[in-house]
Amino acid sequence: MALTENCILNHEEINHKVKRIAYQIYESNVEEQEIIIAGIASNGYLFAEKLCASLEEICDIKPLLCKVEIDKKNPTNPITTSLTKEEYTHKSLVLVDDVLNSGTTLIYGVKHFLDVPLKQFKTAVLVNRNHKKYPVKADFKGISLSTSLNEHVDVIFKRKTNKVVLN
Repeated sequence: MALTENCILNHEEINHKVKRIAYQIYESNVEEQEIIIAGIASNGYLFAEKLCASLEEICDIKPLLCKVEIDKKNPTNPITTSLTKEEYTHKSLVLVDDVLNSGTTLIYGVKHFLDVPLKQFKTAVLVNRNHKKYPVKADFKGISLSTSLNEHVDVIFKRKTNKVVLN
């Protein structure tokens, strides 16, 4: 019962946020034929899959999905991607995560992609928490929350029951 009381976004609201972010990505890449949607494993990748599906519905730009593996406990460890550097060189790229907490994961993800010349680089998150350790911002965000450091945001992606809860 407590999860229901702390529900920040329900399934329908998440779908609406995904579609709105997809339109924003399209608007900032209207001249592109292909765009890289790089999702940080695991929930960031699930969110990226939803963005790709929505982009395919609303425009002719071909979204190319990329899985980004970052050790969140040790972000200085090598980062791996499902695409080679050649596949995203000189392309427009959006780095996607579910929640922007301290900014650590996103900033190390950004650092990884800066080794390659990109046409354009943006970031997208479903939930942006307003207290960060690093000066990183999300270009596209579903919702911004002012939370205490003791609170935790969980994004739960399950078929037909997606939700964001605050614990």
